[in-house]
Formats: sequence, C-alpha cells, structure tokens
Amino acid sequence: MNWRTAWTIARRDLNTRFRGLRLLLVCIFLGTAALAAIGTLSSAIERELATRGQELLGGDLEVEVWQRDLSPEEIAALASYGAISGGTRLQAMANTGEVAAPVELKAVDSQWPLYGTLTLTDGREAAAPIGNSAWLAQGAIDRLDIKPGDRFRIGTVELVAAGVIDNEPDRLSEGFQLGPTVIVAEDVPQRAGLLAPGSMYQSKYRLALAGNRDPASVQQELNEEFPDSGFTFRTRDRASPGADRFVNQMSDFLTLVGLAALVIAGIGIGGGVSSYLEARRSSIATLKVLGATSSDIGKIYAMQIAAAAVMGSLAGIATGVLVTPILGAALKGLLPVEAGLVIEPAPLLLAGAYGLLVAFAFAATPLLRARSFPAMALMRARVAPLARDMRALAWTGAGIAAICVLALVTTDQPMLSAGFLGGAAAALLLLAAIGFGIRAAAQRMPRSSSPLVRGALANLHRPGAPTGALVTALGFGLASFVLLAGVQSAIDGNIQKRVPQQAPDYFVLDVPRDRAEAFEALVREKSPDAEIRTVPALRGAVLAFGPRADMTRVADLESIPEGGWALRGERGLTYADAVPPGNVVTEGDWWPKDYAGEPLVSLDENFANAVGLKSGDYITIGLLGVERSARVANLRRIDWESLGFNYVLVFSPNALEDAPHNLAATIELSGDTASGDLLRDLVRQFPSSSVIEVGQVLNEARTILEQVGLATLAAASVAVLAGLAVLLGAIAAARASRTYDTVILRVLGASRRQILLMQLAEYGLLALLLALVALGLGSAVAWYVVTQLFEFDWLPDWGEVFAVLGMGLALVVAFALAGSLPLLRAKPAQALREL
Repeated sequence: MNWRTAWTIARRDLNTRFRGLRLLLVCIFLGTAALAAIGTLSSAIERELATRGQELLGGDLEVEVWQRDLSPEEIAALASYGAISGGTRLQAMANTGEVAAPVELKAVDSQWPLYGTLTLTDGREAAAPIGNSAWLAQGAIDRLDIKPGDRFRIGTVELVAAGVIDNEPDRLSEGFQLGPTVIVAEDVPQRAGLLAPGSMYQSKYRLALAGNRDPASVQQELNEEFPDSGFTFRTRDRASPGADRFVNQMSDFLTLVGLAALVIAGIGIGGGVSSYLEARRSSIATLKVLGATSSDIGKIYAMQIAAAAVMGSLAGIATGVLVTPILGAALKGLLPVEAGLVIEPAPLLLAGAYGLLVAFAFAATPLLRARSFPAMALMRARVAPLARDMRALAWTGAGIAAICVLALVTTDQPMLSAGFLGGAAAALLLLAAIGFGIRAAAQRMPRSSSPLVRGALANLHRPGAPTGALVTALGFGLASFVLLAGVQSAIDGNIQKRVPQQAPDYFVLDVPRDRAEAFEALVREKSPDAEIRTVPALRGAVLAFGPRADMTRVADLESIPEGGWALRGERGLTYADAVPPGNVVTEGDWWPKDYAGEPLVSLDENFANAVGLKSGDYITIGLLGVERSARVANLRRIDWESLGFNYVLVFSPNALEDAPHNLAATIELSGDTASGDLLRDLVRQFPSSSVIEVGQVLNEARTILEQVGLATLAAASVAVLAGLAVLLGAIAAARASRTYDTVILRVLGASRRQILLMQLAEYGLLALLLALVALGLGSAVAWYVVTQLFEFDWLPDWGEVFAVLGMGLALVVAFALAGSLPLLRAKPAQALREL
C-alpha cells in the first residue's frame, strides 16, 4: 500500500472532530501553547534588551559613584572616549506647602539623553529641562495634586511642573524607585542645598563611544587607570541587570513548567493513543484479514496520529502567539515589551518540535503493538491482552533522547534543564515502581470476605489492568496540585507574613548630624511614643581584603565569588558602639564603648564565608577617594527581614566618624499619629532630608510580588490542566477495557450500586496511597522553584497545601465515578455480541 492509498483510508477513518484522539490533541495543545507563549515573550524581551541597550541605558557605558562628583581628571578621561552626559540621582521631598511627597530626583545636563527621546503626555518630544522647569512622572503629579504649569518646591528651590512624562527612555536602567521621577536641570540639587558633604546621592555619567569602541574594553581601561575610584560600571549589553535577571528567572521557571506539562502530556498521549487504537481494534483486524500488512497498518494510523499531533501543535502555537499581547500588557512598565502580536520564529518552531517529538515518543509503543500482531490476537485482545513489543522501546527511547538533546542544546542553563529532566525521569521511575509494587501487593493480599473489596483489589492486578498508567496519572496530577498550592502560598507568605510585621513607617535620609536632637524633638512633638533609630550613613567600596601581608585587590579579581556581592561597587557603611539590633555576633568580640585603638570592622558572616575572611584579617575601603583599612574584629548573623538598618560592614566609630556624612533614621509612629502633619513639618524644617514612606514602597513591592505570583499561578495551572487531562484519559482508557468486566458482573447479578462502590474503592485506595508521594514530589519541586529560582523564603501555608491536595483527591474520586457511569448504561447483550 502506497502512502497516498494509506492516507485515503486514514482520512476516511479519521473523525473530523478527532473523536478518540482528543486527549492527544489536548495534551499536545497545552504543552505547545505554554512553550510557545513563554519562548515568544522571553525572546521578544531579550531582543528588546539587546537591540535597545543604548537607549535603555542612555549610553554605551555608564560610570557611577556615590557621595561625590567625578574629579576633573576622571571626567577628562571619560570624555576622551566620546560624547559624555552627566548628572545626579537622589531621594528628595517635593512639596506644595500643603502636600509633600518623596520623589526620585534625576538631575541631567544639556546632553541628556544621548540615545532615545523623552516624550510628554501632550505629545511633545523634550530634552533636558532648563532653569527651574521640571518634567514629572504622573505619579508625582497625582501625589502633589498639581497640574502642568503649577509650582512646587524641592529643597530650597521653587520649580515649575513644565510637563508630564510619557516615555522616559532610560527608565528601566534606573532600577527600583522609592518615589515617582522628577527630572530637573543639572544644577538644581546643588542650588536646592541637597548636595552637602555626606549627602546620599549618585553621580552618573553616560558615554556614547566614538569609533564603535567596545564598552567592555573601555571599562577595563578605566579600571586600570582608576583602580581605587569606586566606579560602578554598566554597559549597553547589560543595560538593566535586574530586568535581565528577572527575565531569566521567569523564563527558566516557565520553560520548566512547559516541559513538565509536555512530560505529563506524554503520558496522556500514550494512554490516549492506546485507547484510540483499542477502539479501532476490529478495524485493524479486519484490514489485516483483507490483506493489509503491518507496514500498511503503521502507515494508516501513524498518519492519523500525526495529523492530530500537527493540529494540536499548530493550535498551541497560535494560542501562544495570541496570549503574548496579554502577557505583554501585564508586564508593561516593568519590562520592555512590544505592544500587539509578537512573532518569534525560533521559539515557535522549538515549541512545535517539542510537541511533535513528545507525540512520536509516547505514541510509538501502542502503535507498534497494534501493527505487529496477527488478526486473531487483535480480535482476542480483550480476553488475552497483547504483549509488549520490545522494539517500541528503541523508538520511544530515541524520541525521549531527541527531546533531551533539544532541551539541553536550546537552553541558556543546561545544568538546570538537565537537573529537571533527570528529576522528571526519576519521578517517572518512582511512579512506575510504585505501580508495580501496588500490583504485586494487591496480588499477594489475602482474599477479603467482601466481594466489593475483593473485586477492587482484583482490578489492580488482573491481566491488562491499567494500574501503571493510573498510578502515573494520579501521581503527576496530585503532585501538580501540591506544586500549585506550595508555590502560590509560599509567595503569599513572603508578601504577607514577613514584611508588614517589622517595617517602620518612615525611612529618613540625610539628617544633618548637628541637628539630630532637633529632628528627634520634632518627631516626638507629633508622636510622643514614636520609636526613632538613627545611624551614621556613608557609602564606600571594598578595595582589598584578606591577611594583612597578602591582601587581594578587588580590581584584580576575574570574577566576584558567589555570595560576595558586597565587593561590587559602593555599598552602605556605618559605625556603631554596640551590636546593631537584630544582629548576633557569631565569631570574635565586639569592641568596647569609646574604643580608640586600631580601626576595627564587623562583617556579615555569609559575606565573610563567601570571600574567605575571618577574624584578624583586614579590609581596605575607598571612602570619598581616600583609602581606609580596618581589622576584622568579629562576624555577625544579620536578620535581613527586619527592614531596619542592616549593613554588611559595621566599623568602630574611630574608623569613620571623621569622614563627612549625615545620619539615616527610621521612625515607627504610634497608632494615632497624623502622618501627613509630620511629613509636612519634616519637609519644612529639614529641606535637605529625604523621607521615604515605607508603606508606599511596600505596596509597590507587594504589587510586583503579586504579579510574580499571578504569573506563577497561571503557569503552574498549565501543569495542573495537563495532569487533569492525563487523569481523565487514563480513566477513559480504563473504562473502555472494563466494559466487558462490568457486563459480566451485571449478568451475574451485580447491582449498579455495587459496581460504583467497587470503582470508588479502587480509585480511592490508589489516590490515598499516592497522596503522600504527591505531597513529597510536589513540595520538593515547589521548594526548588521558590527558593532557588525566585530566591524567596520557603513559607508555604501547609493548611492550604493539604486543602488543595484534599480537593485533588475529591476530584479524582469524582472523575472516577463520572467515568464509571457509562459502564452502567452498557447493554449486556450488545456488549457480548461485540466480543
């Protein structure tokens, strides 16, 4: 039989609604749609980050320092590489006399922006503001309750709201905001009295490199020329490291979810194809009696299965493309996502390839079994089940190997994908072993006096029993429920159980040291019971560390050790007489009050272990262009969740107190304090200080975490849907094979109630046995996702997890009973005639 004739027969036999192959369609559709949407969105964002790097950064290279401007020599060195644009970034308070609001003040020179265009909501394209004009984000307009043309103050300068920002080209590279943006001319912070010695501000300079210079090589040259400057660099290739990291984390997680959905779908495909071919048993046997060869049978039904797989893959790809604009709209403002439909050929082809490979790998076994047996064996399959065709193992193995190779070749993190694939294989082997164990145990159990229990146990081990498929389907289905509940409740736990309980009401930056008493008196006047904590606040960079005779220069390191993040650029520094609240000394001793000996420093124990420091070693820092060294006196364990002042490096007072600096403060108000009055008074009496409303910041952080949680919920739901589809398919396949058993029982006098109770006993027993396995498997995957991919704390709500698992068990029983109802309607005479 040639392929054309085989297709004619296949097309005539194939129902236009793919009846019998719907499970295959659904499984392929779910997995392919998930991978297509994930791949398209991730590729689109990564392309935007790569192609718009100059615009997102505002230059080819950015140089940043804290608490000082660049020296004339440093500026001259930068200018030798191309066009340069500089400015400052700092927290400030904007006020109208009646309303005050914290803002992110962005002072830029006349060259800004080097790349991209600032647009306003009225349609104008704008450059850097001049004089006392300011461009304001909509959030600043709303919080100050003003409109374009109105006046407001920042520090001691009165400004005019000249326009509302619609698109700020380099917004993404500025990072997380503690207030809405206000863009002003370069000299405004100085005129407003905000840049006094010790003030917390950043100087940022962007370069448009001449001659198509490589930013990385320019960075290396500047590092060699100014090794102790404390420069923090960013290149156009990594315009927004935070966005890169977020995209990579979410892409990794969502890709694993898509692969998980396809792995689960593969099991469903195998069961669905087996069920479909079982329903076509008589047709296959008839074709063989009429002279069709095994090859002919393979051609006919392979083309039917391929047609369903292609349709499912195409529908999944189309759906993935169609949902991308919805995902893009949800991420607008957080990530650079194009509006409208986004078509990325590579991830779409990859998703389709995965779908077809999964269909090939898991459909091979039932297809080869059907083509390899003589007509008589097919006719008697219900009473004498077909044996396995060992040749199918080679085809299935080849398909699974191709899936693994494709996953490892196309991922940016092969170790992560390899770990997932290994874990999925281990889970499948575990469930297969459990299925074998259940069959063996059911066969060896003593005969029960109850015919219902005896029949339920017999159904688990009799020849042709689908126990293995049911165990796998139930295991993955219930584990998906646990995964969903574990991830979602852990994210909710991070949002609700930690942050709100320990957060102060306000952070205040740049409180002048000589006015600390006046600051506290003002707060006490408004809130006598307020808790106020002030600490010295400085910024500096670690330049060298290690034993005094053999210190390692940070500039000489090829890479920063994992966990040694405090070596990157400038970090917050402070000094203290006593151990900071929420800290515990774990090695060494704290210095006494009024200590006047050798300068000392206390380190976070995690950072010290990461870079190999211990008590007695030394650290050299660069502070306002001056090197200072201190001996490591002790290590501390820090409670980072306290949302107080937590510093990796805390010095003895004699090490830093002579440097220009201001204070930072936290304020926890009593319950009846009018915070608006306090905020206005602080702005009036301390115009150079910046007040950060923690509640607003936490709301923004909570919103971001809730978006992550919602994305996780939607993604993990794909795995749950795949698990449910596989479970339904396994029940449907088992139902087809049990029609004969049910008819015989009915002929022998069994009632409908007894048959339903037998089904309930069988599925209930399986579900209860697998609940514990699913709890362990789903919790382990959820823990990995939450702690390793998202780097959150593992804070699941076990009550919610058990409730969702219980709901999953109830659904299993409900599906089993629903699947048994058609058995009760089977007419014994008709069923017996079909044997």
